[in-house]
Amino acid sequence: MASTKLKVPSEEPEWGSAPAWRLPGWGEPVMVASILVASMIITRRKGYRLFPRRRKGEGLLDDEPDSARSSDDSLSRDYMISNDSSDDISVETMSTMKNPPKKRTCCGTNVYTPNTARFANHFHSRIMQKFPFLMEMFYWIITYAFYRCTSLASQAIFSETGIWDVAQDHGLTVLEFEQFSWLSFLWPVHEVDVQQWFMHGHQTFLTVLNRSYALIHIPGTVGFIAWFYYVAPSFNTFAVVRRTMTLTNLFAFTIFIFYPCMPPRLLPPEYGFLDSVGHNNAQSVWMQGKYVNSLAAMPSMHFGYSFCIGCTMMYHSGIFRMTLERGERRKSRPWALFYALLAIAYPAWILITIVATANHYYLDACVAVLVVILAYFCNRVFLVLLPLEDLLLWCLRLEKPIPSTGDRFRQRLVHS
Repeated sequence: MASTKLKVPSEEPEWGSAPAWRLPGWGEPVMVASILVASMIITRRKGYRLFPRRRKGEGLLDDEPDSARSSDDSLSRDYMISNDSSDDISVETMSTMKNPPKKRTCCGTNVYTPNTARFANHFHSRIMQKFPFLMEMFYWIITYAFYRCTSLASQAIFSETGIWDVAQDHGLTVLEFEQFSWLSFLWPVHEVDVQQWFMHGHQTFLTVLNRSYALIHIPGTVGFIAWFYYVAPSFNTFAVVRRTMTLTNLFAFTIFIFYPCMPPRLLPPEYGFLDSVGHNNAQSVWMQGKYVNSLAAMPSMHFGYSFCIGCTMMYHSGIFRMTLERGERRKSRPWALFYALLAIAYPAWILITIVATANHYYLDACVAVLVVILAYFCNRVFLVLLPLEDLLLWCLRLEKPIPSTGDRFRQRLVHS
């Protein structure tokens, strides 16, 4: 239902630019696959053989990684050696086990899970140990699959009222809030005015932004994850970022399901917005198809990711850190300045992109920031799922790989 309060342009949006060359459908998958393959090679465990050589007097499992080291650095995983006589497994029993169970702490309770160290010499385990980044790829595939289900879940919930009308009302409510609430001073320039500025006299720049919206989100985020996996001073630091981004996804997906919100580009033409990305044939192949949720404007995951990446870049620069992690060295002033500027420029570019292309409202970006901050403070909630991960790996007969993140810093300490 159209709002009577909103100020709308007197004319419908027009853009005389001809559709630009469209990236082939295989372009983005090849791009992402190339990033992932390159990341696997760069982050591989050096000196580890897929086919171990048996030496006289030694078994195949000699010098293999210990399963107790395969956990998240932020959560200790110890073999259960308890002096409490009430424990189910005694010390004597543990001492005679070749692969004693692992002890996890979940919600204040000790949980004992199977030890997958016995599968360390299975070939698929050795592949994972050689290329530990495969574990990160596996979990991001699960996250992406979850996103694909948000559209179906939301449609099922609003099947009676009509999800399209509900999403349109939500979109208009966002515009009214930005224009008439007590916080309206935060957005003195309306989204439609930003897009109109680009469409009249700055069409080439808008075409660049259209391409940015399509190409940066998935390939750029995957590239960032791969890059930080390699350069982070420790796996614990990387894991905090990874868990924060994952939890940001889950929070946002929940909002997508229960609060469908129509992006500006899909509002009726009288509100002055144009789908410039579609006009330029610049749609991302990842954002098309039956299971894509086109009514997921609130919050903006484009900006949520960019904000998280920007914060990580600022941390990586070391400018605001008095102390560094073990083995980490202070960056030179040019490099520190480069990362600090990138930390500011990247989210700013994404904000301009999502507004100019009419894919998001200002409020979408603001809510995304709040979601990222909440996810950061709650990121350790994922640690309660580690017992389930142990059981999954046991079912797959797979030993969890030891992350190669931070290997460069550990080698530096050894040689220093």
